[in-house]
Amino acid sequence: MGVVVPGSLASSSMHVNIDEPHLGVVGDVGLPREGVPGRVAGDAGHLAATAAGRASRLSGMEFLCFHRDRRDTLPLREALREEHWSYMDRFASGMIARGPTFTEDGGTPTGSLHIVDLPGPAAARAFAFDEPNYQAGVYRDVLLRRWRNTLGRRMGDFPGGPVGGNRYLVLALGAGRAVDLAVPPDTDRLIAYGPLLSDDGDTWLGTAMLVRAPHPEAARALLTVRRYADIEVRRWQFGGRR
Repeated sequence: MGVVVPGSLASSSMHVNIDEPHLGVVGDVGLPREGVPGRVAGDAGHLAATAAGRASRLSGMEFLCFHRDRRDTLPLREALREEHWSYMDRFASGMIARGPTFTEDGGTPTGSLHIVDLPGPAAARAFAFDEPNYQAGVYRDVLLRRWRNTLGRRMGDFPGGPVGGNRYLVLALGAGRAVDLAVPPDTDRLIAYGPLLSDDGDTWLGTAMLVRAPHPEAARALLTVRRYADIEVRRWQFGGRR
């Protein structure tokens, strides 16, 4: 679902013009098909191995939703905190990871990430566009993509716990053949990890992860950097009610 739209007063029924394919049927990610740029195949062995620890996988599709803040909207964000939390309470059973992003000094929020299991494309649109902060104009745009929970766990399962060390959101947009489908060796650093996918799940579009690392470059270095068109790294922290 390559949806990137400006943050504005909108509803889930809004018409969104995008240049990429519309949301399609569920698909499974596997190993790259030899010689086909960006494609992923439903390789049974790979899927079985990935699914072995996927206790957190529910019955729908997994989506990554990243709302980027407008400038100077912190007072509005703070005023809507309870409404935001109450809205997200409705999706608690499918929530894989959530939390705000910040400037590198950790002082100012820059966005809001949610990785969530939902019934399908229509539910994903509603989730992104009906969110109270979006409706009120806190956000300037929304990135909404299908994603795959390669680690097979939720952020609450992270061995490092909710605090301690620097945590980062890494959004890497792909260019060419699929890379980094396998989980990096040191999974104790990873909070969430998986590929960004096309609507039908057949085409690899990049990688998204949450990771504990000493600095942004260390987080970026977990990926095959030269194989991506762009890599965005943002300071992130565990979200939820406090």
